[in-house]
Amino acid sequence: MDSDTKDASLVPVTGGRAEYTTRIREMPSSERPRERLRDQGPQALSNAELLAIILRTGSAKQSVLSLAASLLARHKGLAGLARLTFSDLVREHGLGAAKAAELVATFTLAQRIKAVEPEERPLVRSPADVNLLLGDEMRFMDQERLRVLLVNLRNQVTSIAEVYRGSVTLTQVRIAELFREAVRQNAPSIILVHNHPSGDPSPSADDVTLTKIAVGAGEVLQIEVLDHVIIGDRRWVSMKQMGLGFAS
Repeated sequence: MDSDTKDASLVPVTGGRAEYTTRIREMPSSERPRERLRDQGPQALSNAELLAIILRTGSAKQSVLSLAASLLARHKGLAGLARLTFSDLVREHGLGAAKAAELVATFTLAQRIKAVEPEERPLVRSPADVNLLLGDEMRFMDQERLRVLLVNLRNQVTSIAEVYRGSVTLTQVRIAELFREAVRQNAPSIILVHNHPSGDPSPSADDVTLTKIAVGAGEVLQIEVLDHVIIGDRRWVSMKQMGLGFAS
């Protein structure tokens, strides 16, 4: 049996013990990706859930959702995964020739659609939209990364710049770096996004201070800081919604 057909929930491992992984069919119907897509529409699903629908089954040691999420994390999101060749994909743990072919076909069709239609920029009307855009990728990173989304007057993301890797504190991050691309591209507003590798997105005192100073600097530069979103493991928080660092 190859990796395209394995989908066991109890798998023998060294020492006679078993590793547990939840299969899609064992999940409540309201939580299954296919049913949620049918009932709520594709916009309600994360990138990992949409990818899981394409893959259909997991491997002997991973559920299909875990497999999808690990692929996205390992290759830094959909763009990185889409750059892999068929040969690259069949070498990935949990993928066989069938799954590799399906992924290549899916990404190729997406590229052909983009070739015949004007490129649509992602819309961010809320922190939930920010999480949908970056959450699947950033929640699995093993160190903090701070990114800046450049947003135009139509709430479209025109560019994403990664400005820092490491502890996101005021002593480490230069405020000028947060606005460098926005100034260069004449962007009217930005959104700050960073992850907490611990999985807990609760803002730290440094997060609040950094946000407050960034908002003040933005006022001077006439570049509005729309929000600062912190991404954890399956959770996220909006500093703006919490009233932290933003004027009430």
